[in-house]
Amino acid sequence: MDLLWAPWRMKYIEYEAIKKREECIFCSAATTENPEEKLVLHRTRFSVVVMNLYPYNTGHLLVAPKRHIASTEDLSEEELLDLFGLVNRCLKLLKAVFNPDGFNVGMNLGRVAGAGIEDHVHIHIVPRWNGDTNFMPVISNTKVIPEALKDTYMRLLAKKELLA
Repeated sequence: MDLLWAPWRMKYIEYEAIKKREECIFCSAATTENPEEKLVLHRTRFSVVVMNLYPYNTGHLLVAPKRHIASTEDLSEEELLDLFGLVNRCLKLLKAVFNPDGFNVGMNLGRVAGAGIEDHVHIHIVPRWNGDTNFMPVISNTKVIPEALKDTYMRLLAKKELLA
């Protein structure tokens, strides 16, 4: 039997329901004075970009409004324009750094739709590559992330000007 060493996954395994958190991760990211600790890549007047602490793939980003709100329908036009403009700039950043073959971009609105954090709307941007699926998720319900989060963070941060 082969052993897959992924010690950073233990935090995810032990992680209880997200609603038990004392503070919203997006609100915290929007105001932190230590962006690296919260994996914040960029903030605009109305939005914030953070790396997903439990990514589906290398480079999995989350874009959220700074305002704590559950749905895009409650955002102002200015907030919407900022949010989706930032999504487009994130796509450019990810293309420049990782050269993916495609992306999954989307939102889960409400618990029944799969939202892990249902009271603060956010958009997932997941880079995808031809051949990035394999037997691990099917056979062992395990996703292999080939790069450490901090390494990915530093690679993205090096091209941060693409988010401005």
